[in-house]
Amino acid sequence: MLNEILGFLLLLACFSGVTLAYRFFGKAGLFAWMAMAIIIANIQVTKIIEVFGLVTAMGNVIYGSTFLVTDILTEKHGVKEAKKAVLIGFFAMVFATIIMQITLLFKPHESDFVSGAMAVVFQFMPSAMVASLTAYIISQLHDVWAFEMWRHRTKGKFLWLRNNASTMVSQFIDNVTFTLLFFVVFNPEFLATLGWKGIFDIFITSYAMKFVIALLDTPFMYLNASFKITE
Repeated sequence: MLNEILGFLLLLACFSGVTLAYRFFGKAGLFAWMAMAIIIANIQVTKIIEVFGLVTAMGNVIYGSTFLVTDILTEKHGVKEAKKAVLIGFFAMVFATIIMQITLLFKPHESDFVSGAMAVVFQFMPSAMVASLTAYIISQLHDVWAFEMWRHRTKGKFLWLRNNASTMVSQFIDNVTFTLLFFVVFNPEFLATLGWKGIFDIFITSYAMKFVIALLDTPFMYLNASFKITE
């Protein structure tokens, strides 16, 4: 039960972080959160956990918060600003990966005791980066488009509908793209070890978590929409 409690606390921390970033720093706070979240999500994904009897990789919660960011920006500041946030996240992840790969090439001093652990954490970063950024750019741009499309169709009403409809479909697109690229194309050893059923189980578990996360961000969407921030 510990992981389930921690998962709830992590979700609360992420959505509260987005809210505080926007409340105190406006758009700049959301841009900063986007860059931080995409980097942390790609580090967290290397840790495998079990929640509610299901085995999954971490990273789903903080990655899910990035969809809340783009929805807030689209709702309050327009499509252009939301797309800017997506590109900032893309830029941050590319250069975080490049910098960490160069870092791993440095020969450690004999007193060093973290290089091995660092290599384990970041050795998957290049393939994970290509898979996650491909999924990220496709799904996030779809989320921005879908959110705006639903806003026009509902004439600005039913915020909960455009928030959830855009995010849930975008998360599905993200999950399909990342799963196929990372587990099948770039790391076929996972396919050999897990088989298609194992990979499908990971897909279903991670999407189920993202689906629930998308539902739970709705109160935070309404809270952020209520802020009088015009910058």
